[in-house]
Amino acid sequence: MQRSVPPVSQAAAPDASPEKGPEEEAPPISTADGVIQELQRNAVEYLRLQFTDMFGAMKQLIVHRDEAKAALEGKVLFDGSSVKGYGGVDQSDLALHPDPTSFHVETWHVKATRIASVYCDVRTADGDRAPGCTRSMLREVISEAKQMGYSYHIGVEGEFFLYPLDEQGVPIPETHDQGGYFDPFPLDRGEEAKLELLQEMRKQGFRLEASHHEVAPGQHEINFRFGEALSIADRWQTFKQLAKQVAMRNGLHATFMPKPMSGHNGNALHCNQSLQQKGRGNAFHDPEARTELSDTALHFVAGLLNHAKGMAAISNPVVNSYKRLVPGHEAPTHIAWSGSNRSALIRIPAARGAGTRVEYRPPDPTANPYLLFAIMLKSGLEGIRNREAPPEEATGNLHALAEQACSPWDAYPRDLYEALQHMERDTLVRDVMGEEAMREYVSEKYREYGSYAAEVHDWEMTAYFRSF
Repeated sequence: MQRSVPPVSQAAAPDASPEKGPEEEAPPISTADGVIQELQRNAVEYLRLQFTDMFGAMKQLIVHRDEAKAALEGKVLFDGSSVKGYGGVDQSDLALHPDPTSFHVETWHVKATRIASVYCDVRTADGDRAPGCTRSMLREVISEAKQMGYSYHIGVEGEFFLYPLDEQGVPIPETHDQGGYFDPFPLDRGEEAKLELLQEMRKQGFRLEASHHEVAPGQHEINFRFGEALSIADRWQTFKQLAKQVAMRNGLHATFMPKPMSGHNGNALHCNQSLQQKGRGNAFHDPEARTELSDTALHFVAGLLNHAKGMAAISNPVVNSYKRLVPGHEAPTHIAWSGSNRSALIRIPAARGAGTRVEYRPPDPTANPYLLFAIMLKSGLEGIRNREAPPEEATGNLHALAEQACSPWDAYPRDLYEALQHMERDTLVRDVMGEEAMREYVSEKYREYGSYAAEVHDWEMTAYFRSF
């Protein structure tokens, strides 16, 4: 039996300075009655109940507002055996339990019918966490952190590519522009779509930090303000939906694929993390320490490094993920930490005080954010509990140094198969997911890798067809 899910509640806001605090928004709706009132006040016709499968794909069920009360009470059931990671036909009746704090009225539809959305946890008929509900997994680890006196905050960097559509609306795998890092229009031909996306994000309550053209042709990045981890996971899912819908309205396709082009940078999902203590502020900052990094921060870093291999199949969950993790493109290949060094797996940005944070650089946008955040937090908490010390800080170009025979750093998994082998051996990952979900995740990903390995690819034909 899975563990019972802690009650839905909003994390306490940390103490932070005005210049670098978490999102400062109006208090969220916290009850089902509050949601009903908002549906009526905004003349909303339909309510979208959203949840994810175990691999991060968004799923939904739409109900009319006349059925919203029953839906908000957790009375909407669905066939879990038809959704990846939610079990077989012997346990197919699962219930959606909406989280009122995630309610938002959608603003991006061009038609008159108004629709709102709410994110849901998935539970069994007994009220326990459904085996594949990663949102509940994250909630459980957040509860564990609270028992230790911490709230967990994350800021993510959203990278994506824009590609043109043909006359039938099918994406064309040709670069949309030839822009580079920080290039403006007209080199950045996605600027109009990006500005429209920024406007839609603002309407949805996102607090935007910055947007720019990224290093690769057709690649873009949008950063929004950090906040409590569960809310940010929801917002990341909303952001991906918005990006795809706005791109399509502009005759474009937004892809979060990790590495769509050889020889260029890929899409990352860098995760900037901090622990906050009520009344004491950022637990990662110690003004008395030489680097102003607290022991708590260093223990957290050690925990992340210890489980980097074990969580690789979660932070980098598809075959294509590992095409990004190669030398020369600001992506990590070895398990090390550093200050400003962008070739390290963990980077400590220069900001201190309330802005002190740990940036975990391996993840890409195909990761399930709920599961990823849960494993990162659990790893960091283990490091704190055990007072683990990280290895010596790495300096220099790690890619060049790692080629030396006496490299002091372990290599990050080179492909999905290797990552899955490490995942199976990691008891912390198993503890967060549960035996059943872990088994389903690994089995599905082995099938994915097997399908890829059995395929003959263009590179092989070019390299071998005429030579042998």
